Amino acid sequence: MLILRHSEVAQILDGRELDNIRTVGDAYRVHAQGDTAVPHSVFLRFPGQPRNRIIGLPAYRGGQRPVAGMKWIASFPANIERGIERASASIILNSLETGRPEALIEGSLISAARTAASAALAAELLTRDRRPDGLALIGCGVINLEILRHVRSVVPGLKTLSLYDSSPQRAAEFAARAAAVLPGADVVTLDSAEQALAAHGLVSIATSAIEPHLDLKAAVPGTVVLHISLRDLLPESLIDAHNIVDDVDHAVRERTSLDLAVQAAGHRDFIDPTIGRLLLEEGSEDGFAPEPDRTVVYAPFGLGVLDMALADDVLASARARGLGVLVEGFLP
Repeated sequence: MLILRHSEVAQILDGRELDNIRTVGDAYRVHAQGDTAVPHSVFLRFPGQPRNRIIGLPAYRGGQRPVAGMKWIASFPANIERGIERASASIILNSLETGRPEALIEGSLISAARTAASAALAAELLTRDRRPDGLALIGCGVINLEILRHVRSVVPGLKTLSLYDSSPQRAAEFAARAAAVLPGADVVTLDSAEQALAAHGLVSIATSAIEPHLDLKAAVPGTVVLHISLRDLLPESLIDAHNIVDDVDHAVRERTSLDLAVQAAGHRDFIDPTIGRLLLEEGSEDGFAPEPDRTVVYAPFGLGVLDMALADDVLASARARGLGVLVEGFLP
């Protein structure tokens, strides 16, 4: 069993934003072609603790380099007050010949990178006809910082960064880190999420919200909203928007905003093609063309196949560099 620690994963992922985006895009294409197995993720919740959860995401990616395994990721928001990260994760990769576990990988960095790569992929694809000159971030945490790193690599010309967080102190601390990621840009903190929605044609929402609280009225028509945390937007605001997901059956469950919107409407007609289908149809005359007066909401549920794809890249790099701790005798 090869064990990869946080520091080793960080070393491998450093500066790999474009590679991460390519890996995630390839995984979405393979998924859209039907060469994956992605069971529904399992949510372990605790009585009397609505904000805490541990999620299991098993997945298989086919294609030229098949990989299978599982991510086990915990989200305990109160950890922030304890001075430790909200999320922690482990990834196990299994042999496709014997089924035996081959690697145990610290997964929080991979999880953040695959989430950010998915967001950046959508941002690049969905803003090609109208590139924004700025980016608004709602939620000043680890995920939006990673999203900023990945978006800057594929969306050129970002001159302004507008930030909002329910904690002004967290927003101020985040502003300093963001300025280092996007040097030369004007970084401003705003007083409300609505101001952030109205600020730019590209918005990323990554919070720990568990109930919808924000509508899209403030967004300028044509704005692309990366709804990464899935539960911030009021369901009724999604009915008139373009809604793009990674997998419809995954996206309309677990009381996401989109799940609640489908329950209220009684149909899924307002959900557009998946990101994988859009990638496969790039350049075709019949490809998806968003209406300029409608907001585009990208809400990826977060497929485990992305974690497996990126973890496979990390494992291959670790083996090539001789990184990790090899534990003998783990298996009988």
